[in-house]
Amino acid sequence: MAALNLDGVFAVPPLPRRRDAKRTLDLDAAEAVARHVESGGITRFLYGGNAFLYHATLGEFEMLAGWLASFDAPRVPIPSIGPSFGRAIDQARLVARHHFPAVMMLPCGDPRDARGLEAGYREVADAAGVPLILYLKSEDAFGSDTNAGLDAVGRLIADGIAIAIKYAIVLDDPSKDPYLDGLLRRVDPSRVLTGMGERPAVVHLRDFRLAGMTTGSGCIAPCRCQEFFDAARAGDWRRADALRAMFMPLEDLRDAWGPARVLHHATEGAGIAAAGPIPPYVSPLNDTQIARLTPVARTLKDA
Repeated sequence: MAALNLDGVFAVPPLPRRRDAKRTLDLDAAEAVARHVESGGITRFLYGGNAFLYHATLGEFEMLAGWLASFDAPRVPIPSIGPSFGRAIDQARLVARHHFPAVMMLPCGDPRDARGLEAGYREVADAAGVPLILYLKSEDAFGSDTNAGLDAVGRLIADGIAIAIKYAIVLDDPSKDPYLDGLLRRVDPSRVLTGMGERPAVVHLRDFRLAGMTTGSGCIAPCRCQEFFDAARAGDWRRADALRAMFMPLEDLRDAWGPARVLHHATEGAGIAAAGPIPPYVSPLNDTQIARLTPVARTLKDA
């Protein structure tokens, strides 16, 4: 498979499930979501948190990997693995059967430090046979020693163990970000994706010159998200801001109620596909929340 081009939009889709006793993955519905995303011009598919892969069984991951491996060009499929070392190694052995351009490491919240996580990631990449995408979701992603963690990230990128970073540290003002400044002293911005959807993307793409972006809400309105990114790349920041504003009602609900579960319900509410139940450990939205979410999702899809 060709080298992964980071200059673009990476969809982070939900993963529908059937309403049976085991909440079996519904790959027919997942394909309907993928077709909808692709129809808007987005062809990079990054399955991770929005697909609840933190809580997927090994059998479900194997099923997902097999389906992703069947994608034809121009689709680019990328599964996520982890977050624990043992789980990531087991999944990496399944990944090695296929030919993905990369896998993303889900961020680990368990005991860890910079050297230990770096060593583990090197073993995981070796077992998978493909490079990693690092997911930085907090300043202690690589342990409590911030500088040691950033140095480890720099080495993983420099050595080709990792080829990209999904940067997703939420700040009230994304323009003032000492951690991102420190990261970009060690890693070229062409290796970093803005990883929190449309809300901070203008700042990240304009001021920090990050390579591309990931999107969840863009799975509802992929054409508008691609237009947003194209406007940003062209330096048309007025148009980019106007397009970004279209996503904010859904993004506000995702921030308030949980990004993954809101996107899961929004996919069904917008009429894209039957999303089915949400797996434990995350609870579904209640009826009142769904009633508020559904018109927001439909409006965005029809925009």
